[in-house]
Amino acid sequence: MLRVISLNLNGIRSAARKGWLEWAAAQQADVMCVQELKAQEADLDDSLREVGGMQGHFHFAEKKGYSGVGIYSKKAPRAVRIGFGNDEFDAEGRYVEADFGAFTAVSIYLPSGSSSEERQQAKFRFMDCFLPHLVELAASGREIVLCGDWNIAHMEKDLKNWRSNQKNSGFLPEERAWLTRVFDEVGWIDVYRRLHPEATDESYTWWSNRGQAWAKNVGWRLDYQIATPGLAATAKRAAVYKDQRFSDHAPLTIDYDLRS
Repeated sequence: MLRVISLNLNGIRSAARKGWLEWAAAQQADVMCVQELKAQEADLDDSLREVGGMQGHFHFAEKKGYSGVGIYSKKAPRAVRIGFGNDEFDAEGRYVEADFGAFTAVSIYLPSGSSSEERQQAKFRFMDCFLPHLVELAASGREIVLCGDWNIAHMEKDLKNWRSNQKNSGFLPEERAWLTRVFDEVGWIDVYRRLHPEATDESYTWWSNRGQAWAKNVGWRLDYQIATPGLAATAKRAAVYKDQRFSDHAPLTIDYDLRS
């Protein structure tokens, strides 16, 4: 089995203080994709560069304390790609790709548009330039899984209060339609939904820090493993881990019947 985990850390050092390193070491993962490092290369000590016997490869943002993604793996990648070729968003540390031969893993962090209209427009620009990259990846002939915080809840069942969020970033019609294109036109597979097509409350991976969102499970499903059809077809188990909290997101673990 190939075990792949995705988690938005909301700060790698913060998550480490909350027990993430110990949890990660016990998961027997082959690949762990992380997002929102909120750190620079100089901020990572040895305990953060290698986690649970997995070596890390990172794409840091130029801005301090912001964004950043990483991929930890037991097996050394054949090749690592930092960024996807867009100057604006590569400066924000949103993409790292690792080729393992039998499959390729990508850790991806889409912009959030919730803080301002300016950032929402940046999110739309990202979606516009990232879709051709997704088309290119899909046509590459490789088996690929894109793990990360996509900052979009695709369907009504992907968040608790969908009616009141239809004009809010993360559930805008344009965002949802874009994800539909990723699946229906480009051909990528939402692996969790392939295994749990009707899941609602148990599918959420993010909760606002406002009010009692976590306690009442008023959540959103924003974290996905999106794979090529061949790899997605081998997925056997998907679960969101909620027994401990390392972040405002929860880890998504999927086991694939594929040797790493």
